[in-house]
Amino acid sequence: MNSEEKEISYTTTNSYSTLNNLTERTKNVWFVCHGMSYLSRYFLKYFAELNPEENYIIAPQAQSKYYIPPKFKHVGASWLTKENTAKETENVMRNFDAILEAEHIPNHVNLIVFGYSQGVSVAMRYVAKRQLQCSQMVLHSGGIPKELTAADFDFYQGQITLIYGKDDEFLNDERMVYETNRVQELFGDSVTIKPFDGKHVVNVELVNALV
Repeated sequence: MNSEEKEISYTTTNSYSTLNNLTERTKNVWFVCHGMSYLSRYFLKYFAELNPEENYIIAPQAQSKYYIPPKFKHVGASWLTKENTAKETENVMRNFDAILEAEHIPNHVNLIVFGYSQGVSVAMRYVAKRQLQCSQMVLHSGGIPKELTAADFDFYQGQITLIYGKDDEFLNDERMVYETNRVQELFGDSVTIKPFDGKHVVNVELVNALV
């Protein structure tokens, strides 16, 4: 058998979801990257308690959709896998570029980049690769990409918050010690670490306390 894997480029279309309106009264724009098995429109519910006049939320949609087992009734999505990760990351980055270009975010607002679970990896890669100056980067219950180094964030001047559940079924104590050390390697002692009593869920109370 003489098989060969080839590559093409083409234009594709993807959706994203927003919550509230971007107006002159907006103080904070959130760019929130959902976790595995989410759709962006449902991920917005975790930000519904924020002041709608001051907070505008943008939730990009992961491009790889699938039916969630075991019933295969509901649809979820994934950002990346171990298959062709570098190339797929570039596709995600261009997707994010297009969203921010379409949204015309004014310079005077606070830009908050928020990643949850698998969304942490794409959020951090985007900030690093595009040298995106944001007011806050929030890393909630996810893993830091192994290839990122402190030099990738030399430009960064915003706040860093690490949030995780102490009973997270996907991140045991050993893993969280590792992730805590990693975030401090990248950003130093300025990191705010907020563990909470709970499992692998978005902690809405801590989200609301970020602004």
